[in-house]
Amino acid sequence: MLYQAYEMQRAMLAGAGAAAQAGANMLTNVGNPMSYTPAGPVVASALDVFAHAVEPRGKPAFNLDEVQLDGRTYEVTEKIAERLPFGQLKHFVKKGGNVDAKGKAQPRLLIVAPMSGHYATLLRGTVERMIPHHDVYITDWRDAKLVPMAEGSFDLDDYIDYIVEFLEHIGAGTHILAVCQPSVPVYAAVALMSAENSSFLPVSLTMMGGPIDTREAPTAVNGMATNKPHAWFEQNAIATVPPFYPGAMRRVYPGFMQLAGFMSMNLAGHMTSHWEMFKHLVAGDEETADKTKEFYDEYRAVCDMSAEFYLQTVDTVFQRHLLPTGQMTHRGNPVDPAKITKVALLAIEGERDDISGIGQTKAALNLATKLPKSKKEYMLAKGVGHYGIFNGSKWRKKIAPVVEAFIAKHD
Repeated sequence: MLYQAYEMQRAMLAGAGAAAQAGANMLTNVGNPMSYTPAGPVVASALDVFAHAVEPRGKPAFNLDEVQLDGRTYEVTEKIAERLPFGQLKHFVKKGGNVDAKGKAQPRLLIVAPMSGHYATLLRGTVERMIPHHDVYITDWRDAKLVPMAEGSFDLDDYIDYIVEFLEHIGAGTHILAVCQPSVPVYAAVALMSAENSSFLPVSLTMMGGPIDTREAPTAVNGMATNKPHAWFEQNAIATVPPFYPGAMRRVYPGFMQLAGFMSMNLAGHMTSHWEMFKHLVAGDEETADKTKEFYDEYRAVCDMSAEFYLQTVDTVFQRHLLPTGQMTHRGNPVDPAKITKVALLAIEGERDDISGIGQTKAALNLATKLPKSKKEYMLAKGVGHYGIFNGSKWRKKIAPVVEAFIAKHD
């Protein structure tokens, strides 16, 4: 009944939000005398903030028709390179082809987006920054409630299979950038492909804020996963998709629960952001208020994960630490980081990351015991939180150049 109760609440709030937005528009209408009183803009701004907070949100678009860097504009077209039941491979093709000024093919880069309750568009800033100098692909995971039961299940093993299949589709010589959650399955995929000496083995792997070994500097997120037994998550974190969705009867970890968890971790900060938005609206500074709205439009756009994937991830990554302890397997085959002997590894961590603590991603370098030191690099981004690792000015100006240099070095 959890999902049904949420849908009822969402429908009620959507109606209230629409009424609030209509009221805000009426109070700011130049033909309304109330708009010229001190109370009019204040009440209108409060209604606007409420309406935005409860507005229903679907899957956002990348909207990267044009990308600018260093004064140059690059026209971009999105294409679906491969489509699978639980996700597709999206390709960003630049006008004139993905080549440099000399006509040479640019490095192929697969950006693996997190399957953690948000859509791949959470990495819009990551993609935008990397497009000018790379041939960029990204994993575009599907909302589990939209996948019919006839398509079967999807767990951590399937996730690894998808990564391998996407790499085979793109071709040999690809570079990978894994942001947060996918660091573990992507690292596992690279280890498995290395053991098989696959001809589609990637050239390099960059991991950013990933939970490779969550025993290092545990965060509040790690605590949430370890303070309760696995059975608690099965009984309390899993819901059944209602009949009015294509994935009716599928067991999922709802995106709204993930969002509620993240919001509660920094509730004071989110309340402050909305208070500042309200003040900007009252002052008539709509441009600044719109920036906050844009962030929350993306942040509140959430999707469901299949129950199998969510529960297996909690167990494998956060509770039993199977990868760093050498116990992780994929369909019966051991995942051995020592098999990684050719793929260059870059680990990037944020000094203020409150989701993946310092040392959790760096552990990937230590686990690859047979990889030469010349193929291992590490960066600690000073003053950067989790979101800032892959988005914002510090990502664009300080972190992305390091990633680009790393890719160029090993391409």
